[in-house]
Amino acid sequence: MPRPLFDPVVHQPHRLQICAILAPTRGLPFARIRDEVDLSDSALSKHLSSLEGEGYVVLSRQTVDARRSTRVELTEQGREALCGHVSELQRLARLASPRVRLPSQREPRTPG
Repeated sequence: MPRPLFDPVVHQPHRLQICAILAPTRGLPFARIRDEVDLSDSALSKHLSSLEGEGYVVLSRQTVDARRSTRVELTEQGREALCGHVSELQRLARLASPRVRLPSQREPRTPG
């Protein structure tokens, strides 16, 4: 298992979602990721460019029945970054959990 390590590239919420969606797969079509994350084509393209620039995803373009499509796959490096990032978030959550109380768990305030 990768060492817990906060990754600022993966940390951005949409990129974290993208990596998490891709992790259990061997790649997904661009359109499916767009729909899952609920982003515009241009916004998803920007996030994928950031992830691709770090070597976290690979994009492959294909033409099928005269239609171009893009498939996105999480690389081993991307998988390690995601796993390390999630491990670090879990570690931080464990540190905080004894100290964090939900509003319903807090002591009622007494008028002072």
